[in-house]
Amino acid sequence: MKNFSTAVGSLALVALLAAPVAQAAKSCEFRSDAPDSHTVVRGDTLWGISGKFLANPWCWPQVWGMNKEQIKNPHWIYPGQTVYLDRANGRLRLGKPTGAMGDGRLSPQIRSEDLGQAAVPAIPANVIEPFLSQPLVVEEQELQGTPHIVAAPESRVVLGTGDKLYVAGDLKGGTAFQVFRPGKALIDPETKGVLGHEAVYLGSVKLQRAAKDPNEAHIFTVTTAKQEMTAGDRLLPMPPTPLLNYVPHAPAQALSGRVVSIYEGVVNAGQNQVITINRGKNAGVDVGTTLSLYRFGRPVVDRVDGNRAVQLPNENYGDLFIFRVFNNISYGLVMRVTNTVQVGDIVQSPQ
Repeated sequence: MKNFSTAVGSLALVALLAAPVAQAAKSCEFRSDAPDSHTVVRGDTLWGISGKFLANPWCWPQVWGMNKEQIKNPHWIYPGQTVYLDRANGRLRLGKPTGAMGDGRLSPQIRSEDLGQAAVPAIPANVIEPFLSQPLVVEEQELQGTPHIVAAPESRVVLGTGDKLYVAGDLKGGTAFQVFRPGKALIDPETKGVLGHEAVYLGSVKLQRAAKDPNEAHIFTVTTAKQEMTAGDRLLPMPPTPLLNYVPHAPAQALSGRVVSIYEGVVNAGQNQVITINRGKNAGVDVGTTLSLYRFGRPVVDRVDGNRAVQLPNENYGDLFIFRVFNNISYGLVMRVTNTVQVGDIVQSPQ
């Protein structure tokens, strides 16, 4: 039986990697119970709105007729506006329904004020905001030459808000930084190599005086402290303010990968929890990419047919919305699941 389990396990992995991944093979069908319209209210998301009309929310760009640039820079949708289902043309529209006063054409209603602050986000903003402004992953090459705390005045061991600290390393012209501590290594389930390290966010610091000599330390002040800082902790430049309005879409090319970790080290993840996968920019993943989650089908013994090894099909149990992307790692929010997510599970293009 040991040989059987090993053989079937290998068979499952080889079959998965060898099989071509269909690129959005399933048609973008409207739900049978789709409403004629939906008036947008505060608290709505693009994912939620599209789920009212579509069997697959990642089909949003297709039914709006969006091109690649529009997916990256979508028109804002605001509370109070109405989304209409144009059944005749198989499209969603923002504006007046066919037959309304005027020429009968659907008219977009796009606001330009407020730079999108009040616009409907793609997914629940309150869930992912902490992950957008903090360092999550430090890839191997980033650790080399990262500025770091070398000391605190008066031999203080730990540092908090308002404290002064001394930093060594090349600031590359930066003045505002986040402080982190390298956490656990993120291991690729496929190659067993280290993809990077989770970054434990400690707070933020601001430059007071830059070093005047290569062997001199820079002087910083702690502006915010989430956790205590100490000598050896690293600095990363403060990231730009993130944009929250991403359009859910299938990847541009066929893609398959694995779940690397579940945030905060828990064993399983459910709806609205954050996970990492072993694919990033280098594999064509971008913000808004939606992937399907699969559990490996378990091996069984066909006792009727000579104890033959049989592999059950992989089980599709949910969706993943990618909201932050690094070179070889991405963070995603778990959406619409019927099972729990586990490390090692499969992610691939929707089919």
